[in-house]
Amino acid sequence: MTQQQRGYWREADGSAVAVSQAHIVWTRAAYPALEDVARRYHAVITYAELAEAVQQASGVRTSVNQRHWIGKVLALVVREAHRRGDPPLTALVVHATDGMVGAGYQDVLAVAGQPPIADEMDREQHAAAARLACYRHFGADLPADGGTPALAPRLKSAQTRKSAQARKTAAAAPAPRPPAICPNCFLELPATRVCDSCGATIAP
Repeated sequence: MTQQQRGYWREADGSAVAVSQAHIVWTRAAYPALEDVARRYHAVITYAELAEAVQQASGVRTSVNQRHWIGKVLALVVREAHRRGDPPLTALVVHATDGMVGAGYQDVLAVAGQPPIADEMDREQHAAAARLACYRHFGADLPADGGTPALAPRLKSAQTRKSAQARKTAAAAPAPRPPAICPNCFLELPATRVCDSCGATIAP
């Protein structure tokens, strides 16, 4: 690896590329890559996959971990989509670990003049609706009903497992103890299990 290749460089000849120029080149490569994803109903792409795709398509490489620059590229994509009047293509980009769009999705809201969404799942539902808009806009093969918003597969699986575990836990929980009733007055007893009316006591 050359000195230049410890930063940003052109794959063809190893010449150095300025960071800002690399971001612009990658943004130009990211747009068609995301359009391709949008042409497949319910498809998504991970941040790492997109980072590799834009480097391969542009011929500009870096040794810097994508976590330090892919967000800047996606911020430029957000603005370009807004300028073109396209749906927010960055809604298609999710983390490999959990299938979520991540905090960077707030750029989509900011450009549209909308307030940020604090709740993670509310944000993911917003992104799911944005993805459906992308599939429709870019010509995905949609079902007859026009398609439905959907969480990314990994996140959807995690939510399904979480719901199943919650149901299992609820089913395993002991049934609530029936209230104690005074045998004389037929009134529900207080916590002391002593009837306020007749003084009868019910053993625990």
